[in-house]
Parts: sequence; C-alpha cells; structure tokens
Amino acid sequence: MLIKTTRSLVSLGTERMLVEFGKANFIQKAKQQPDKVKQVLDKVKTEGLISTLESVFNKLDQPLPLGYCNVGRVIAVGDGVHEFKVGDRVASNGNHAEYVSIPKNLVAHVPENVSDDEAAFTVIGSIGLQGIRLCNPTFGETVVVIGLGLIGLITAQLLKANGCRVIGIDLDSNKIAIAKKAGIITVNPQSGDDPVKFVQNLTNEVGADGVIITASAKTDQIISHAAQMSRKRGRIILVGVIGLNLNRSEFYEKELTFQVSCSYGPGRYDEKYEQKGQDYPISFVRWTEKRNFEAILQAISTGKLDVKSLVTERAALDDYTKIYNNISNKDSIASILIYPDQSDASSVVTLSTVLFTQQKGTIGIIGAGNFTRMTMLPSLKKANTTLVNIASSGGLSGTALAKKYNISKSTTDYKEIINDASIDLVMITTRHNQHAKLVVECLQAGKHVFVEKPLALNQEELNQIVRAYDGKSTLTVGFNRRFSPHIQKIKQLVGTAPVNVVATMNAGYIPTNVWVHDMKVGGGRIIGEACHYIDLISFITGSRIHAVCMNAMGSKPEENTDNASILLRYENGSTGVINYFSNGSKEYSKERVEVYSQERTLIMDNFKTTNGYGFRGFSKLKTKIDKGHNAQFKLLTERITRGGEALIPFDEIINTTKASFAAIESLKVNSWIKII
Repeated sequence: MLIKTTRSLVSLGTERMLVEFGKANFIQKAKQQPDKVKQVLDKVKTEGLISTLESVFNKLDQPLPLGYCNVGRVIAVGDGVHEFKVGDRVASNGNHAEYVSIPKNLVAHVPENVSDDEAAFTVIGSIGLQGIRLCNPTFGETVVVIGLGLIGLITAQLLKANGCRVIGIDLDSNKIAIAKKAGIITVNPQSGDDPVKFVQNLTNEVGADGVIITASAKTDQIISHAAQMSRKRGRIILVGVIGLNLNRSEFYEKELTFQVSCSYGPGRYDEKYEQKGQDYPISFVRWTEKRNFEAILQAISTGKLDVKSLVTERAALDDYTKIYNNISNKDSIASILIYPDQSDASSVVTLSTVLFTQQKGTIGIIGAGNFTRMTMLPSLKKANTTLVNIASSGGLSGTALAKKYNISKSTTDYKEIINDASIDLVMITTRHNQHAKLVVECLQAGKHVFVEKPLALNQEELNQIVRAYDGKSTLTVGFNRRFSPHIQKIKQLVGTAPVNVVATMNAGYIPTNVWVHDMKVGGGRIIGEACHYIDLISFITGSRIHAVCMNAMGSKPEENTDNASILLRYENGSTGVINYFSNGSKEYSKERVEVYSQERTLIMDNFKTTNGYGFRGFSKLKTKIDKGHNAQFKLLTERITRGGEALIPFDEIINTTKASFAAIESLKVNSWIKII
C-alpha cells in the first residue's frame, strides 16, 4: 500500500552505525566486513582485478536508505490488500520518506488513542519484543537487560509488564535515571558497581533466569558477564551487536542457552511472507512480525508501555540535519521526524533543466538494480548515450543513479517513461516476471525496446509479445555474449560450416530462497540465465534450433534446477551442449566455450583468452574480461541515433526463448522437444 508519512522515528543506534559506515574509508569498510573481503578475493580469481574493483566501487557507491519506523495514512492500496483502506492510520517499517510503498504484512493499524509520535515506536518496539519472546520469561523470573538504549528501555518495560523482576545495566547515567523512573532496578558499572556480583547478590547467588543483550559494543566482556550472571541453564538472547568470542567453560558448566534474535520476528527476510503477503497460520506461528507490531501498539494503547517519556528530540523534516549532523555524538534516546501536512506527491524528481524535443536517440530506463548500476549505465556512459529518465520502485536508487550519470529525471512511475514522446528507446532491467508485461506496453506505445534477459518466463507471455510486435519498433534482448570480441572472432573463423559447440557455465551457488529460483518471479536459472548460452551457440552456428533435450543432476530434479546439461540440435546439422552447473569451484573459470569444426578447435576461456588449434594465421586472442556489454550498448546507441537493422533478428530471439522453455519441458517429460 502507498502511505503518506506523518512521523518517523530515528533509530539512533542503527542509523549511527550506517552513517559512520558511510563515512568510513575503503580500508575501514573492509575491516568491518571480512566476509565481503573474501568474496572480493574470490571474484578477483575468476574475473580479474580491474573488473572486480569496478564492481566493488559501484557497490559501495550505492546509497543505503535510513529509517524503519514509519507512521502515516494510507492513500492507495494494491491488489490483494483487503485489511486496509484509504484513510487508515498505520505504522510500518517504511524508511524516512514523505511517501512509502509497503507490503501489507509489514503494516499495522494504529489504535485511535495512540498518537502518531507513540506509534512511531511500533517497529523498534517489536525488535525488543521478539528478544523477549525468544527468552520466554515466566511470571516472577529475574531478567537482566544489558544496554539501556531505546530498545533496551522498551524491552525492560515490556518485561516488567510481563511480571518479571528486571535489572537494567548501562554506562550512561541519563539512561539509568530513565529506567529508574520506570521502576527498573539499575546498575551502572561506571559508578563502581560490579554487575555480575550485583545480580548474584540480588538473586541469592542463584543468578538471572534470562539475560537480554541490547547493547552495541565491540567488546567480548558483555557476553562473558552475561554468562557469569546467569543461573544454571539460563537463557541469553542477543538483540544488539557485540563481540562474540565466547569462553566455553562459562557456558559449559552452566549449560547455558544462547540465541540471536532476528529483527521483528517470524517472517523477517522471508520474501513469501513480506513481499507476497503469505501469512503464517496463527495456530502454528502465534507471533509473526506483523502480529508483534500489533502487540506493541496494543501495549501502548493500554498503558502497559510508555514511550512518550523516551522522546528527547523532535524536528521538522526540513531540519533533519539537526539530528543527523551530530548523530555520532548524540545522547538523546529517541528522535522524531515530523512531516509536513502538504508535500509534493509527484512521482517524478527533476534533477536538471535539460529539455529534449523529439530528439533521436533519447533513452529511458525502467529498473535501477545491480545490473543497471554496475554494468549497463557505465557502458552507456562510454557510448555517450542520451539518458532522459530512470524509474525505480523505491525512488532512492533511481535518483542516486540519475545524479551520478546526469540523467535529467527520476521517477517511481514507469508509465512516465512509456508515455514520454521524447523517449525513443526504453530499457527494461526489472525482475524477470515484469519483463514481458513491460515489453508489450512499450511496443504498443511505439517505443524501441531493450530488455535484459530473459524476454519472457512462459509461452503465454511470449505469445503476447509476438502479438504486440509489428516490426515498426525494434526489440533487443540482453544477449551480450554474442558481441564479445572473442565470440565475434570465433564466428569469423568457423564460417558457415556445421560445428559442435560445448559451452560450460560454472555459474556458482545461489541460495534456494533467492527470487531467481522462483519460477513465477525469476523463471529459474535455466530460463533466466542459460538462455545467454542458447543465443551464443545459435550465433556461432548461424542456424535455428530444431530440438532440445535437457538432463539435470539428482534422482528427481525440479524444474528450477541449476545443475543441468542441455543438448541443442540445429537445422543446419550443428550441435550444441550447454553445461550449466552451480556446484563447481569459484577458483575455476566461470565460463568456457569449445568449438570443433573441420579438424580445427577453438577454446574460449572466461572471455579473456581464445586459443585456436589448426587455424592458419590465428593462434590466440587475449583481452581483459570482455563479455560484450560495451559493444552491445555502443551498437544499440548507434542504431537508435542513426537507424539500421535490429542488433538481433526477432526470429532468433523467439527461437532462443522457445528453446529455454523446451529445456524445462524436456526435463519434465524426459524426451527431446521439437521447437515449432
């Protein structure tokens, strides 16, 4: 649903870390993310230093949206949303923005007697509540909260409302004073108190039943103190961020339970729950993140949770620097941003005053994800392309790219691009399930179209595109491999004689919960990625695919397999084999093509080297990694500006797409599938 914001809460702890990370230099960033450093080193081995550095700098250049505690009124609802209506006052995990678009499972109704300021605490309160649920305290138990920042103070109040004896520990005397007013027993190590001895004395040397850590510090001392102050078989829950070099004996002797709490509760980071609105049955999962939102709002409504006293600063949105300029030195507990009653509801941000009037070669982009940012826009910049508008669902990523690449407008409404008469070519780089729909809309509007692969996810989508294509506008799919100098050289050397081609893609593992594996969203990696190699082999053979057969690893492989071998039979007698594997080593080359023809052989390795055997006048081509992106976008820019034939014939695009569908069908029926 679309929500017009009235208030948002600044989570000083989390946002301070993000702001400080943003200000850090590359070395400091690397030290904070050793796991990412390993990924970078692996990428250097397979793709080279320069290519990796370009990817890293592009990634680090991406803006991070701040904020996740939003309150506002619903101004529009999407399909499948029945629990909310226009005008409802709601709390959500939206960013700091005048308008946010949020899935229904991350939104909760605000009770009438709860103010907007109070409702802004919903999401951050749910973080503390989830930690409590994992601790599972019972009436009368002693629970220690280490760290009395915003989440810690809320956690302590909720534990007290649950009938627990609560001990709060912090080094800040102001936070200690706030906790005392709420009836919390407090300990300040800065005052000379030993927190472990204090808890042991208060519990008659038994120890705390539970410890919830809401502190943020790099020291390992906090986890050690938590273990020492716990009773035998006590529970320790980590909500904050601390050093975790554990002392085994401290945990072993008491058989302590340690668990890390994940954000707002069950459903967090589950795309089916958050993005697709698939709720968990209440009889099996009583408390989801949405139901935690509702519980916090109910606690505020009934007076069990007091958040008014936690507000130490309020600022108008235009004065946000009052909060953020000194965020690293702030002592405040909670800061509230107040939004204007009237704000610009336009979906377009104008970044420059450049005007375009039916100028040939102007381009609009729909989609501002990784491919657009890291590959397409750098290539278009090299080609001196005229970019008019870029659309992104959230607005932030598109606007950041518009500023960086001198694009005159950024919008959250893609129809602004399709309906703009000054735009000649629309480039589509959204998630795969949106490709066919957008291609059809662009063709019907008379636009030339570039769409990143795949063109469509099923035959019905492909049929819609075929019906919309009238030959007056060109359609280009992002089959860039055929434009690589290595593939161009191979094509030149083999000529038109029938060939055998073996292409191997050491694609690498992607977790099964990532959207590319979802057949309805990503189409799986065969349709979504292996189509690259179907097109590449078709280009080399110079022929159309006649039949397809695919076999996959495992006794009962699923249609979204990413470990498969595809056999291609061509009309001119050529054959193709595509080995698409995700279970190989990252140290081995990612892509390899072998071509056999007339007692001659060509071996292309990772788009860096091509070796020829049996060819007069050719033995080797060596370049930096070049998968053809720059050449494809340069040619596309020239065609849109000066005219000329489509880069890839329409019938070849359709043949390749049908072949990808046929591969999946072949797996299902265990036989060859003819391409009609």
